[in-house]
Amino acid sequence: MKNTPIDGNLVDKCLGRLRIDEVGNATIREIVGLVNAIEEESTEKYIRMEMGVPGLPPAKVGVEAEIEALKSGVASAYPMIDGIKPLKEEASRFVKLFMNVDVKPQGCVPSVGSMQGTYAAFMVASQVDVSKNTVLFIDPGFPVQKQQMTVMGYPYESFDVFNYRGEKLREKLESILVKGHINSIVYSNPNNPSWICFTESELQIIGELATKYDVIVMEDLAYFAMDFRQNFYSPGEPPFQPTVAHYTNNYVLFISSSKIFSYAGQRIGIMVISDALYNRDYESLKTRFHSNSFGNTITQRVLYAISSGTSHSAQYALAAMLKAANEGRFNFVDEVKEYGAKAKVMKELFLKNGFQIVYEKDGDEPIADGFYFTISYPGMTGGELLHNLLYYGISAITLKNTGSEKEGLRACVSHVKRSQFGELEQRLIQFHKDFPFN
Repeated sequence: MKNTPIDGNLVDKCLGRLRIDEVGNATIREIVGLVNAIEEESTEKYIRMEMGVPGLPPAKVGVEAEIEALKSGVASAYPMIDGIKPLKEEASRFVKLFMNVDVKPQGCVPSVGSMQGTYAAFMVASQVDVSKNTVLFIDPGFPVQKQQMTVMGYPYESFDVFNYRGEKLREKLESILVKGHINSIVYSNPNNPSWICFTESELQIIGELATKYDVIVMEDLAYFAMDFRQNFYSPGEPPFQPTVAHYTNNYVLFISSSKIFSYAGQRIGIMVISDALYNRDYESLKTRFHSNSFGNTITQRVLYAISSGTSHSAQYALAAMLKAANEGRFNFVDEVKEYGAKAKVMKELFLKNGFQIVYEKDGDEPIADGFYFTISYPGMTGGELLHNLLYYGISAITLKNTGSEKEGLRACVSHVKRSQFGELEQRLIQFHKDFPFN
């Protein structure tokens, strides 16, 4: 075995102890546990790129508002299930000012992170029409959303968008939707893990087909305004965060506080349900949930049953962060540009040492530098690359686990410190020397 930065025998021992037979198939949390176990027995630390967690302090305006809310006694009272009035109103303003989308406060519903929001939306969307029992994922995507479908026992389909950009997307989507069994389309934008961003023409294609075939679009905006090629912090002025909501009324948007506000620990996000969809009646929902309308079913039936609402104090925090952003007092985009700056440096280090970027373009334009990027290495599958990099003290997850058909890894920049760049470079230089391909 080569003399690597991490003892190879230790890596193999921990893989065996944790019963990870094929590291390429391991979940994000399994990789986290594996690296934790190795670090506990090693003097060397990993360059950790496996988990998409914030690497910046939480927004001060949110922390202060939540403290004040707790001091005022909100912890002793149950919040309204569909959210406190200040949060709903500021969320409605936020989507108007930063997306140019009109949604009444009624349709802005807090959830325990976007994860709970997608769970509730999947559950309800899968019951709106008995003939439409399947969710369609435009991959690559967030693996846990498919796990949610598995937990609920609902079927889903997916396809990798890599070969279906531009007008090719219309043909691919329509070939699936025409079968009549899809109830909703799910994707993230910017995309986790590839960091591709749909163009306006692609969002128009999705929206037009959603209307034509009467399916619901679920747009995950966890990385809202983090396409740093444009400056999206301009309240009430273009450019606006791109969204399918400009092209259809059949949508649910998910806006998370975890990344844009670095408020992940308090588990608070917002579902933004279009006015038309929120108030739409479905006879099938009455059969299953004893409630006709889409919005009422999500709030008063599903969210009530799951958690009976969202943390009272965290709602005040999010309301304050949105209000400060709406009023031009809190430039949340500038706060998170550090991710893009780090990604630029890290990608260059990988490229200099034989790696390639897998998802590299939006149309003819290079993808933005942001929270994630994707890498491959000639002659190795994603699983082989991950396994080998573990010996060099570098962790990530395979693209295979995100629904991608490409071989490679997802790298997250958030927890890589600038002080680690020198170490990362040395490890990549050694890796490239130990695995030459010319």
